Amino acid sequence: MRLVERPLAEAALLATEPHEDERGFFARAFCRATLARFGFDCAIAQANHSFSARARTLRGLHFQVGRAAETKLVQCVAGAIFDVIVDVRPGSRTLGRWRGMELSAANRRLLVVPPGFAHGFLTLTDQTLVTYLVTEAYEPSLDRGIAFDDPAIGIDWPKQPLVVSARDRSHPPFDPVRLWQTQPEAEPA
Repeated sequence: MRLVERPLAEAALLATEPHEDERGFFARAFCRATLARFGFDCAIAQANHSFSARARTLRGLHFQVGRAAETKLVQCVAGAIFDVIVDVRPGSRTLGRWRGMELSAANRRLLVVPPGFAHGFLTLTDQTLVTYLVTEAYEPSLDRGIAFDDPAIGIDWPKQPLVVSARDRSHPPFDPVRLWQTQPEAEPA
């Protein structure tokens, strides 16, 4: 794996380095030692899959706080997504800023999302599968979300989302103070 860029503050976009032959390719998708060289301590607690049947399905913007604050290593392994991070860390010089990038099975890129960043994505193709490794287990009482269409953040989604869960439609606008207060338990998106 190699570092492509630092899209926002401590986040990182990585590229796999596939070894190809007549069978296809082999590429490392996770290496704790390599990630440590980039400044990430990634003791993985869970591995998650997110499958979306339809293009223009939106998931997010989510993050966890307190003891459940997590680092995520996100990769699209089938199809393509427009992946977005928003810095929600109090006092951060990039508080409220967002960055979006395409992750796809074709480009094999990975996004490292550090604690304190809201994360979400829009599928660009049908039959999209996203995997992500996380450093903390999901904790419903420490789950937070912000509105994907909040004009104060101004995310420029490449297409209008067509499929959005009721939960993701109900996230409140960006409010740095409210984000860190207790919210009712929520189900995973």
